[in-house]
Amino acid sequence: MKTILTAALAALIASGAIAEGHNTVKVGMITTLSGGGAGLGIDVRDGFMLAVKDRKEIEVVIEDDQRKPDIAVQLSDKMIQSEEVDVLTGIIWSNLAMAVVPGAVAQGKFYLSPNAGPSALAGRGCHENYFNVAWQNDNLHEAAGAHANSAGYANTFILAPNYPAGQDALTGFKRFYEGELAGELFTELGQADYASELAQIRASGADSVFFFLPGGMGISFLKQYADSGIDLPVVGPAFSFDQGILQAVGDAALGVANTSQWSKDLDNAANVAFVEAFQAEYGRLPSLYASQGYDTGKLLISAMDVASIDDPDAFRAALEMADFDSTRGDFAFNSNHHPIQDIYVREVVREGDVLTNRIIGVALEDHGDVYATECQF
Repeated sequence: MKTILTAALAALIASGAIAEGHNTVKVGMITTLSGGGAGLGIDVRDGFMLAVKDRKEIEVVIEDDQRKPDIAVQLSDKMIQSEEVDVLTGIIWSNLAMAVVPGAVAQGKFYLSPNAGPSALAGRGCHENYFNVAWQNDNLHEAAGAHANSAGYANTFILAPNYPAGQDALTGFKRFYEGELAGELFTELGQADYASELAQIRASGADSVFFFLPGGMGISFLKQYADSGIDLPVVGPAFSFDQGILQAVGDAALGVANTSQWSKDLDNAANVAFVEAFQAEYGRLPSLYASQGYDTGKLLISAMDVASIDDPDAFRAALEMADFDSTRGDFAFNSNHHPIQDIYVREVVREGDVLTNRIIGVALEDHGDVYATECQF
């Protein structure tokens, strides 16, 4: 696919349809900077700003959505109408993405998602100006289902919050998982007490547990799980075992297998440079979210280097090329502007005084999403 896009981009350049580049691009970043999900938004922001720090022609306006859809919509309207941004980015939560993205792209703006990838925006609700630089929501959970098969789990209990990403999570896991379900639960978004869920897991006869609980929800669940005495292996996506979460969870996370398209130990030049630069700039190890923010910034730069934002068709073609060195290695966009990429299995380990992840295998290779066939631009 990248060969075809390269030829198309070369043809645009040769025909003069792509300009030498735009002098400025104004980016509106709406992300979560306060409350229970603040760590995720801070990491996306910091990764993005690290990527664009030397590009003076990129102006970034940053606002806190407070994890509230109505606030996110108000900020989007303000950025489009008053700030006159060219590109929007930053949203962490899928319910906020569903509130903001359709209206933004309908007004001719480009949206580059560094995180949320709801199925509704990957299939029939796709749009030519919407690009997801992270994953489609189902993907890491599909990989967890594949890993559960490889690990020999045959009766897994599954749970996730009841919002678009949580619904996609359980759908994705079940799509690849071949065993039986000991139980299936949707929890409340932002829930902190999991006593009832743990009681149901204990009584279910499960041989394993899969959960998707990002941010503070995952911290609460894992701590309570460790204290419960339930001795079942746990599988999850990277969101509940990421760098910013592990230190809060502590030893309860050691040895847990989780799935991710990125890890700090990926051995490619772009990732080695990113991890080093992030630590130097911010004094901490980067997270999955930081890597996604960074790649989003690099994607934007790659398009700006060959196309003007004032020529939407040319700029879109440049984005579709994804001609940048991703922290995750091989990266390409599918026909619905969502990634095709490898998804790894990681294990939580201790390195000195720090809990972190290391890659132990590949769950899915060159993996796209099932909704691309429904997308018609």
